[in-house]
Amino acid sequence: MNPTLFNWLGEAPRSATSLALMALLMAGAVSPSQAQYKVIGSDGRITYTDQPPLAAGDKMSQVKTQRIGPSADVSLPAELRQIAQRYPVTLYVSANCAPCDQGRQLLRSRGIPHLEKTVVTGDDGEALQRLTNGRDLPALSIGAQVVRGLSSDTWTSYLDAAGYPKESKLPPSYQFPPASPLTQRTEAPRETVSARPPAVLDGAREVRPPRKAVTPDNSGIKF
Repeated sequence: MNPTLFNWLGEAPRSATSLALMALLMAGAVSPSQAQYKVIGSDGRITYTDQPPLAAGDKMSQVKTQRIGPSADVSLPAELRQIAQRYPVTLYVSANCAPCDQGRQLLRSRGIPHLEKTVVTGDDGEALQRLTNGRDLPALSIGAQVVRGLSSDTWTSYLDAAGYPKESKLPPSYQFPPASPLTQRTEAPRETVSARPPAVLDGAREVRPPRKAVTPDNSGIKF
């Protein structure tokens, strides 16, 4: 076979659909998470910013979004660990959500290492909106690509395009990380008053760059 017909992964050419999905997965780089500040103005207005601009009467708290992936797990086979580093998978769920349970089972039965984030509080819901551009649950992120709502065919297509094995390659002793809250909210004491006015929402920077989202017709629930 002509070497030029091999793609950048060193594999045989894929279908047009697979190549299109791969292009979407590669479209955005996964940037590290940033500290996010929730500013409650003296007038009650809530804004988000990555810097702590305060005026007299403002109250500030720091909202941290947990985004550490399972790719550093040395128990993963080397090939699978490389894929997980390139396209980390995160599942966003809520309690009493049957589609969320089905999505979790799909990932586990295929042996996809992933993080599971629970959406419970208002801060969780706001973080979900920023990360996935919606509040549909379950939601799945594969690298920079986000799929909202459960669609087994769509999820499978994106996992295939990312190069994840179709059958589990996890060692028998592997344990999936327990689910954890999407955000951790800690009070950040601040006594000095800044001369800068509170930032407006339009000027705040997002936790992550916007992602293209796919919304299947049979979405689960909205948070």
